[in-house]
Amino acid sequence: MNVQEYNSAAWDKEVEKEIEWSVPVSTEIITAARGGNWSVVLTPIKSVPREWFGDVRGKDILCLASGGGQQAPVLAAAGANVTSFDNSAKQLEQDKLVAERDNLKIRLEKGDAADLSRFPNEHFDLIFHPCSNCFMPNLEPVWHEGFRVLRRGGAMLSGFHNSFFFIFDRVADEEQGILRVKYSLPYSDLESLSEEERRKYTDNNEPLAFGHTLEQQIGGQMAAGFVISGFYEDYWSDEATALNKYAPTYIATKAVKL
Repeated sequence: MNVQEYNSAAWDKEVEKEIEWSVPVSTEIITAARGGNWSVVLTPIKSVPREWFGDVRGKDILCLASGGGQQAPVLAAAGANVTSFDNSAKQLEQDKLVAERDNLKIRLEKGDAADLSRFPNEHFDLIFHPCSNCFMPNLEPVWHEGFRVLRRGGAMLSGFHNSFFFIFDRVADEEQGILRVKYSLPYSDLESLSEEERRKYTDNNEPLAFGHTLEQQIGGQMAAGFVISGFYEDYWSDEATALNKYAPTYIATKAVKL
């Protein structure tokens, strides 16, 4: 199975379902961002500290796997030169919708986050990469490509699952609200699930997920050449996962290219 092609189509379906990560921001939010009052998220709830960005006005920002009509339009309204790069055409359409509605300039690019070859070295001042690498089977090229296209002194802001999220039976969690350890890390919907379990997801056109270790997430950024200079954890909701009652399930990092 070609994971990139499958997940591209699956995320198009997610947009049609109007999931929370595909609902465009309002004109009121864009107007506030133009006036300097704005915030965006890498993880479900916490806003990213503004000091992680510095002054975004005039900065070249790559919103990596970040379509959906949310972060890219806000950063564009705040004054950044934004490129929105996503594997889903319909997620990019949400960014386009806001851009056309509110007269914003956003460059739209469809592609795989592991291949940024269309961009030259040191092309961006900042990369904004919200929770999405759980849909990518291999993180090493994502971190290395991010490092390559980032200018010296720039930062890559990333959000991702805490690894333990993937060791539990997701079906039991979602349907019964219980926690049962079932899988080992690293996790893969292609390899960790039985054929019957995997069919339940693919029959419903759900994106294929991958649970990466903290060594692959944080260590991978460091191995690519980044220095981690910011870190925080975040929760989700009790409705989304039974884990929410016990521990933060998300991590955000600021990684700098010195």
